[in-house]
Order: sequence, then structure tokens, then C-alpha cells
Amino acid sequence: MATPDTYVHRTLDCGVELAALPLPGRRTAAYDLRVFAGLVHEPADRLGLAGTLEETIDKGTQRYTAQQMTDAFDAIGAQASSRVGRESTIFRCACLPEYIEQALELHAEMLRRPTFPEEFCRVAVELGKQELTALEDDPGELSRRLIAPHAYGPLLGRHELGTAESLESIRRNDLLEYWQRNFSARRMQIAVGGAVDVDRFARRVDELFGGFGDGAAANANGCRLEFSPGVRHQMKELEQQHMLICWPGLSMTHADAPVEQLVLAMLSDGMSSRLFVEVREKQGLVYWVNAWDEHPRQAGMLFMGASTTPARCDQTFRTLLREVDRLGEDVTEEELRRAKTGIIAKSQTHGDITRARVGELSGDLFHYGRPMPVEEKNRKIEAVTISDVRRYLKDNRRDKLCVLTLGTRPLEGAVA
Repeated sequence: MATPDTYVHRTLDCGVELAALPLPGRRTAAYDLRVFAGLVHEPADRLGLAGTLEETIDKGTQRYTAQQMTDAFDAIGAQASSRVGRESTIFRCACLPEYIEQALELHAEMLRRPTFPEEFCRVAVELGKQELTALEDDPGELSRRLIAPHAYGPLLGRHELGTAESLESIRRNDLLEYWQRNFSARRMQIAVGGAVDVDRFARRVDELFGGFGDGAAANANGCRLEFSPGVRHQMKELEQQHMLICWPGLSMTHADAPVEQLVLAMLSDGMSSRLFVEVREKQGLVYWVNAWDEHPRQAGMLFMGASTTPARCDQTFRTLLREVDRLGEDVTEEELRRAKTGIIAKSQTHGDITRARVGELSGDLFHYGRPMPVEEKNRKIEAVTISDVRRYLKDNRRDKLCVLTLGTRPLEGAVA
């Protein structure tokens, strides 16, 4: 019988919130370091600033040049990466356990003492502008960028690349001001896992980040989501038509969140899912179809997306919505069991990867404010019944939709 995981959760003297999952048998260790500095914290006339900072913060510190910083991570075999999000920026690292403190020291140097060399700031802006241009050739990502302001509102709906004009206006001083305003120990969460000595790691975090910044703590309630339903079309010369449909879902902390997770799984997880079988295999309407959720803090949004031909766009739209409604009418025990098995299997197999466990732990801190054991999550999934699925679909109507099509032909007769 497997031994339940033992989590550690505490706020350190330096102000950092720490969650740890010791896994003594592993030969790896990993951590996620989250700073509550994201797209929503950018000045309105400097969109793209958070992404530019994420690109430049490792390009030189008081002790290291950009190349020396890269070499230092490589010398200990650490796999470091970073990503800017709507409400936070995450710095990730996986390495051998004996090097985890060295890796943390490098991240502390990067976060506390960046110099933002002028030449790297200019390069980051130029690369951002090139990525914006490249976005025009990526219908999937372009559609997401176009629908986000309507799905989430002007703050949460921002894109990490901003606009060409806002990127052009970014200067080194803007990066410095953004960093000084938003980077501090009180705005940080660290999730660590693997073969680590938690008390020793916590002491090192305190030593490295004590006295870092004086910014206020992050808003635990997150930003308000501003949903704007409507049907919108972006004309673009494409052979295919790209379509996104979204509507507000539940936050991760809602009691019915596991029900919503299973609804999405039955719609879209695997080649036996409803959307794949009905929309792609039986009717041949699309070459790509999917359904997924996104979760800002204390909010949720459900999406369906498809790539089809202009001539089949209207039928695809109706069929996608029909498949969601039909789930409330004829969902079966076998289908629900298959979805549960898939979700639980994923959680167990992810558990074999230290990096994935730490990512889940980081998400738990962000959404729930505490570690949530895998067993607790799986118990909630197991408890969902067909009646729960039907009630959820009845209570959470899709009567207000945000729809975006990208291609040569607008939808006809669609009401949102």
C-alpha cells in the first residue's frame, strides 16, 4: 500500500510562501519560483513589459554576465526555464539534488540583482516585434490573442507580446521600475520537491531572499474577469477557418470543479471523446477539435476550438454546441468511468516525474492557497456521479458565448 505524501507548507521569515513535497527516493529535485508580477501588472501604455522583463532578467546581474549566468546553470546540469503569465511569472528549475541550493542561489542573484543591460533590452524588444509578426502565420495562437480581451477583459485579456507600438516604447527604465514595484519576497511562492532536506532548503531561502524588496503582498483574490459575449470575425485569407468558442466556467476552488473537469474530459480527452468521434470521425467537419479550461486565480473559462473549412463553419459551430448539450441527455456510466480513469491515471503517472509533481504543487499554492494531495483530488473525481454531470450542465448554461472566427467567412445566424 502506498504511503501518503507528506507536505510542508509555511510562510518563511523573509516573506516567501513555501510548499515542499519531500520524495526521498528520487534522484532529482525541482522547484517552481512564482513571483506575482504578470501581464495585469503592466502599465497600460507599456503592454509587453512583463514578457520583455522575463526575456532580459537573466541577461546580466551584479555578479554575472548573461553568458556567465548561462554557464553557471549548465555547469551543474540544471534545467532552468521561465514563463510569464496573466498574474505571475514562474521560474522553474530541475537538477540533481546535490545542486539544488546552487541553482537557488543563481535564481536569487537573477531576481535580486538584475542589471538589464541596454543592448539586451533592445534585442528583447526587437525579438518581441518579430514574434508579433510571426503570430500572423499561426492561426491558432492568433485566434487566442484575438479572443482573450473579450473573454477576460482589458486586464486579464492582455497578451504577453503587447502591441508593436507598446513594445517600441519600452525602455530599460521601464523594466527597472516594473521590477522594483513587483519583485519582492512577499510576492513570492516557492514549491519544491524531490530528494530535498526541506528545513535546510527553507533556511537557504530565508538567507537568500531576506530583505528582498518592500512591495505589498499579492492580492489573493486575483483580478476581476470581465466577460463580453458576442460573435466576432477576423477577416484573413486562409484556406481553413479557425473557430474559438468560450464561456465562463468555475474557479478551481468551486465544489463542482471536479464535475467540470470530467465534463471536459468526456468531451475532449482522447480519441474516444465526443468531440473527436462525432465532429471529426463521424461527420468529418474538422481536422482539429478540442475543449479545454483556463484558470486565472479565482476564475475559470471554458473553451472549444476547431479548424474547419469556410463552407463547414456554420455546421461545425452548431455541432460543437450540440455535443455539449447532448452530454447532459445521454451521458453513460461507461463514459464517466472512462473519463475518471483517464484523469486519475494522468495524476498517477505525472507523479512519477518530480518536475510534474512540483508543477502541480505550485498550482495548488496559486489556486487553493495550500498543497492539495493527489489522493484528495482523486477522491473528488471518484465521487462525481452522472446526476452531478447533468445538474452541472443544467445549472451552467451556455446561453452567453464569446465566439471568434478567423478566416474568410463569418458565421451565419450564430447568436451569442
